[in-house]
Amino acid sequence: MTALLRLLIPLALIAAVVAAFAFLQLETATLLSREGFGQMAGYAAGFLDPDLSPAHLRAIGHGALETLAMSAIGTLLAALLGLLLALPAAGRCGRPAQAASRLLLNALRAVPELVWAALMVLAAGLGPNAGTLALALHTAGVLGRLFAEALENTPPAPAEALRLHGSGRVVAFCYGTLPTLWPQLVAYTLYRWENNIRMASVLGFVGAGGLGQMLYMSLSLFQEAQASTVILAMLLMVLAVDSLSSWARQRWVRG
Repeated sequence: MTALLRLLIPLALIAAVVAAFAFLQLETATLLSREGFGQMAGYAAGFLDPDLSPAHLRAIGHGALETLAMSAIGTLLAALLGLLLALPAAGRCGRPAQAASRLLLNALRAVPELVWAALMVLAAGLGPNAGTLALALHTAGVLGRLFAEALENTPPAPAEALRLHGSGRVVAFCYGTLPTLWPQLVAYTLYRWENNIRMASVLGFVGAGGLGQMLYMSLSLFQEAQASTVILAMLLMVLAVDSLSSWARQRWVRG
């Protein structure tokens, strides 16, 4: 019986793959033909000669700064909103507030960034404002959940000792809980900033500004050379931000 089950599982997987090809009606013969390979090679060759003209590079520099600003401001707003929602979500304000804040955090992070961006474009118009709001809303749900879990695992003794000596709740939190919690908050925020850099480059496909919007326009007009330069700029920007974030974690968190 065990041997039969081991045989049925790979057969079922193969059948599922064949059924998927049949359902999607993929023209594999055309795709793998000499003409198909020639068209793909010709299209890919257009990306091997990036457009390095001064005007295009200036436009890419402006788009890169716009993308960085979107990700930075969106992450900062998300960290502030996430911390504000994490306090009741961690049970610091009673059970009803905990249930309501957890529900809100789940709703914020359940909606993907692209969907938030499409909604914000309708609400705030085309441009970086929509992208910033989209990143802030989704990331607030993620960071709020992470911050709440970190708060739940933070020892309450230092804050309780300060309150017993007459300190208020805000002072006890700032001097008793926050110093212990701070490295985790910084680490989570920096990690989400790295993710938001990549996502900010994609949000332009729905009109939210930045390098993504430039890439979408170039691909729509079949301008492979211009699109290649935008892709290279995205790669360099992500590598630079990853290095900066790694240095910041080494200096502020682990140090």
